[in-house]
Order: sequence, then structure tokens, then C-alpha cells
Amino acid sequence: MPITYNRISAQSVERLAALSDGIFAVAMTLLVLDLHGPVREAIHSEQDLWRGMCAMMPQLITWIMSFLTLGIFWAGQQAQLNHFERGDRHLAWIHLIFLCAVSVVPFSTRLLAEFIGLRTALLIYWSNILALGVILYASWKYATRAGLLKENLPAGLGKAVERRIVGAQALYAFGAALCVWDTYASIAFIVLVQLNFVIAPRIPWLSKI
Repeated sequence: MPITYNRISAQSVERLAALSDGIFAVAMTLLVLDLHGPVREAIHSEQDLWRGMCAMMPQLITWIMSFLTLGIFWAGQQAQLNHFERGDRHLAWIHLIFLCAVSVVPFSTRLLAEFIGLRTALLIYWSNILALGVILYASWKYATRAGLLKENLPAGLGKAVERRIVGAQALYAFGAALCVWDTYASIAFIVLVQLNFVIAPRIPWLSKI
């Protein structure tokens, strides 16, 4: 039986992880490069500088939120890649689309920082998070169905991965829905969700997500 090119391409999980690390690093760096300090010509005293720094709060809040977002999804992707025995062409393209969504995060962050009080900006930012979660979920489901996972994985591992993605996205969706009331409430809730996944407190119902 002849071997087709599609059967032998993009099998290295290590190369995929290396590319992912690079794109995540660039996206995280672009976040901080997008921070703009007070205009020098407008600063004439300590009070002016403090007022200028306070005016930067939307930028700082969205920077922190997006850095946490990228860190969480980097860890989520690595958790999957660590359990893949090999890749294939389809899995590689799923993760390339995932990295495309990663590369959009600096843009959606800047948009939210500029228009932090507008629901549309918040919903675009949330859509970016939703895309990351949906694609990561699709990656795991495809790898499971295509037999790309390592053998003898712990029982219940797949359910744990899926539960984490679905649970997190449900919390993010609830946070986004709060923008009907107030965009700042949405942002505060999303940051709290992110801190939960970063700190991983031993709260019974949250620890199951």
C-alpha cells in the first residue's frame, strides 16, 4: 500500500510544543509593549503623574487579565501535549488555529483597554477566550478519537480534561453575561475565575472543575 504524504506529516508533538511556546512568548511580550505611560508633556508635578498613572488603570487591568488568560491556556495546551503519543496533520492544524486565536489576544486586549466601558469590546474579548477554549476542547476530542494519546493513561483523565475546559468556559460565559449589568463587574468576575485556576484553592465545588 503506498504511503501518502498526509500520513507522515506533522507527527512531532515536540515541534508543535516548541512553536506554541514561541507564539505564547511573543503574545505575552506584545501585551506589555502595548502599555503606554502618561504623555511627558502633560506631566508637570507629582499630582499630574499620579493622575496619569490612574488613567492607565484600564490598560493595567486588561494586561493582567490577558497575561493570566495566556498563562492558563498555555498550561492547558501543555497538559494535552504531554499526553499525546504523536501528532498528525489534522491535530497540527487544530493547534495552529488555536495559536491563531492566541495571537489575537493582544488585539482584543488593546480594544478592551481602549473601550473598557463598552459591552461590544468586552464581548469581543470574551469571544477570543471562547475560541481558545473551543479549539482546545476540539483538540482533545480529536486526539482521543484518532488514537493519538499515550497508552495506559490514568482512568478518568479524559473526563477531567473535558470537565476543566467546559467548566472554565461556563464561568467565563457567566462573567461575560454580567456586562449586561456592568462591564467592570464582568472583568472583575473573569479575573477572579482566572485567579482560581492560577492559585487552585481547595474549594470543594471549584476543585472539581
